[in-house]
Amino acid sequence: MFDDIFFPHTAGRYRAAPLVERREQYLVHLKATGARRSTLRKCANDQLSLVRLLGLEDGDRVSRSQIEVAAAAWSRPSGRRCDRAASPKTRDRFVNHGVRWLAFLGWLDERDDGRHPHDAEVHAFARWLREERGLSDATVQSYRKAADHFFGQLATKGVRLSALGMTEIDDAVAAEHERGAWSRRTRHDYAQRLRAFFLFAEIRGWCRAGLAAGIVAPRFMADETVPKGLPREDVVCLLASVGGDRAIDKRDRAILMLFIAYGLRTGEVGGLRLDDLDWENAILRVRCPKPGRTHLWPLSQGVGHAILRYIREARPSGFGRNLFFTTHAPIRPLDRKALGKMVRDRLARIGVVTGRRGAHALRHAAAQHLLDQGTSMKVIGDFLGHRDPSSTTIYAKVDLAALRKVAALDLEGLV
Repeated sequence: MFDDIFFPHTAGRYRAAPLVERREQYLVHLKATGARRSTLRKCANDQLSLVRLLGLEDGDRVSRSQIEVAAAAWSRPSGRRCDRAASPKTRDRFVNHGVRWLAFLGWLDERDDGRHPHDAEVHAFARWLREERGLSDATVQSYRKAADHFFGQLATKGVRLSALGMTEIDDAVAAEHERGAWSRRTRHDYAQRLRAFFLFAEIRGWCRAGLAAGIVAPRFMADETVPKGLPREDVVCLLASVGGDRAIDKRDRAILMLFIAYGLRTGEVGGLRLDDLDWENAILRVRCPKPGRTHLWPLSQGVGHAILRYIREARPSGFGRNLFFTTHAPIRPLDRKALGKMVRDRLARIGVVTGRRGAHALRHAAAQHLLDQGTSMKVIGDFLGHRDPSSTTIYAKVDLAALRKVAALDLEGLV
């Protein structure tokens, strides 16, 4: 492996250093994920520096904080054997290479990696939700995130789960209200998810009985807010910004057209596979994680052309049947988080830096555009994949033209 990325005399020095098999094993793995030669060389250099600074031996357990201490020493001119210190970005790269390498080997000690004392209980709760309740991964993650957030706050007070009372739970929910960063709906969902965890904890005898029953979620009115979609001119500008010939532009154009044309969710776009494209019949198969169903859409010519261009000219091959992948190593399928970040970054580049800027804003924009064209609520509901008609009626609140007509009706002296 070292002969592939270094000149012969340099490759010999890397082979002669300690833990050669462990270092080479990870480099082979990186290359298989699509890493470039320059990336492999940087990683190999960082590995060797980490071995030297920490005196690593086979099977050592190393924490992230130890890697960060080593990175601080390495980033100094004497540590790098050059005349200037490393930049913060270069130092972060050193830490990331070290963390990923040791995690790959199973040597990373994660006990001090921001975990709270009740991580094992939360993990058991998440496993129960997934295996016994059959909830989707996205839903399980939202419940786990709420429990982790609660216990992260609790850890600073030194209160154990077995000694927990209603006061601590009420204080945690109230603290989010005082912080003012969450909407009423978010605080409501947070309390509901904590209630589910404490029901689970009571059954297993981890906490006092009756805690779950005492959790009262803050009230909110369903559909009290107006959907925040993007103006049509911003949507058009966004699509125009991905007209380049770079691989990432070809990929992002295909993704954005799916969001804009069909109002898909990030989980639906992230779950697309090559087999979901029926080119002969111009059909797109979309799996909907939220309702748990599969929808068939007519594949429009514009969207199909964008996807086909990406597949032929920019999609990495040999990494599986998923449709969309990262453009840089490690090559992996795009998940919900990466898709949301891509949309936000693209919007920021065209100057949209305020308001709701995630992929769901494009879904709302698609629904609003259909409403503006006079499309019925039933058709819009079918278009968005809503099972409950009430999920679609919220869009009537933003049809100002229709509301003005209602306000102008002559009620014949009734008022």
